[in-house]
Amino acid sequence: MEDAALPPGTDRMLLIETFVRIVEAGSLSAAAEQLGSTQPTISRRLQALERAMGVRLLQRTTHAMRLTEDGQRCYVRAKDLISSWQAFESETRGAGEEPAGTLRVVAPHAFGQQQLVQPLADYLRRYPKMRVEWLLHDRMPDFIAEGVDCAIRVGGVQDPSVVALPLGEVPRIVVGAPSLFDGALPTHPAELTRLPWLALRTFYRNEISLTRAGSDEVARIGIQPRLSTDGLYALRTAAVEGLGLAVGSAWAMQEELRAGRLVHVVPQWRADPLPVFLVYPQARLHPARLRSFIDIMRVSGPAALHRLQGGSVGGEATA
Repeated sequence: MEDAALPPGTDRMLLIETFVRIVEAGSLSAAAEQLGSTQPTISRRLQALERAMGVRLLQRTTHAMRLTEDGQRCYVRAKDLISSWQAFESETRGAGEEPAGTLRVVAPHAFGQQQLVQPLADYLRRYPKMRVEWLLHDRMPDFIAEGVDCAIRVGGVQDPSVVALPLGEVPRIVVGAPSLFDGALPTHPAELTRLPWLALRTFYRNEISLTRAGSDEVARIGIQPRLSTDGLYALRTAAVEGLGLAVGSAWAMQEELRAGRLVHVVPQWRADPLPVFLVYPQARLHPARLRSFIDIMRVSGPAALHRLQGGSVGGEATA
């Protein structure tokens, strides 16, 4: 912003924060109420920001308000600026200050419902002034646009703009319903090609690669899945129904294996384990709420994965 574009003493961050609040509240009046201000004051702040930027940010009518194309770009950048400022404030106040506020975390849909709640509980117990939004879905979030602090990701991370902190691995096994085998279980992956298959399309679609335990022997199996899904629980249910073989997280299959509804096929062979990462945007400064969560996850995350190994570990990005 040009200095001349704003009256002397104008708080630029206040204008930016007001603009973001307007967008997220949906109207000037709602933003004014949330900020404890008046609608004319909020309107003046928006106009000052638009003059300083030299663009129209919002198109307003009597009944509606929407972002312009410039406004959409400004909104995304404004969220980034606010996050950076909050991190700067947090760092300036000192690393020893107890974090307070809201942490937004994206966790894999199935894996985040139970296995990772223990580290989350550790975090909330240690920092009672914190609140957490624990969002369960399997895609990598747009951290800035969605206001997400970090994500737990199962599977590879290719984005060079993020930090991927390794937490551990989750093994996968081949399972199938007893009805598929007529009492004669396969003993080698080559025998699996004659059987129907299910696919967890997040990780495999047309080929399975299995490695013999204790050796470098690898078997690759081409498959034509009868059913493809992106949900681990749907894959497990379809396997129990006898629709085909599946490769899935061992932890997710244990109850069905113990009950005899599924059997572990070619147990000397396993699919490659999937890595688990805590992922967050690269930045020179991170807010205290995120730094504290990272510190918790460095210890509690691997411990949570290790506990699964008692009954077999596993996990997918849908896991």
